[in-house]
Amino acid sequence: MYVSNLNIPINKVAALKKAKLDEMDRQIISMLKEDSRRPYTEIAKKLGITEGAVRKRVEKLVSEGVIRKFTVEVSVEEEVKAVILVSTMPSHPSPIIADKIRHVAGVKEVYEVAGEYDIVALASGESIYDVNRCIDDIRKVEGVVKTNSMIVLRTWT
Repeated sequence: MYVSNLNIPINKVAALKKAKLDEMDRQIISMLKEDSRRPYTEIAKKLGITEGAVRKRVEKLVSEGVIRKFTVEVSVEEEVKAVILVSTMPSHPSPIIADKIRHVAGVKEVYEVAGEYDIVALASGESIYDVNRCIDDIRKVEGVVKTNSMIVLRTWT
């Protein structure tokens, strides 16, 4: 049995809801967010636990869907980035729309937010054409009423 048309098994959704993070899990996640290639031995040393304990915790976080993917962040000058604000129809649940937007090519992050807009998507592509196609694809998602897009001119980190 699956939840809606997201193709997520109901037992997986239940597992995601049950996932309880303790302080150790949060610290491991924080370190992996900074560098997803950080060796488990280094994490273990900083936390005062064994490498095996870190490995088992990470495996559990992955199997429960808390950690969805490990990724690489590249610094490419030619990359075009955009922030896309999305308004949704009240009759369509925002989490379902957000999940569909998350799967649009070019979308890097999706946030459900409070305020005038319901969802914020961060997108990037090799060209303005790629980003524009991404925005067009977001607009095609059922339940999206309007978008307001902003091209990123400069980034400070």
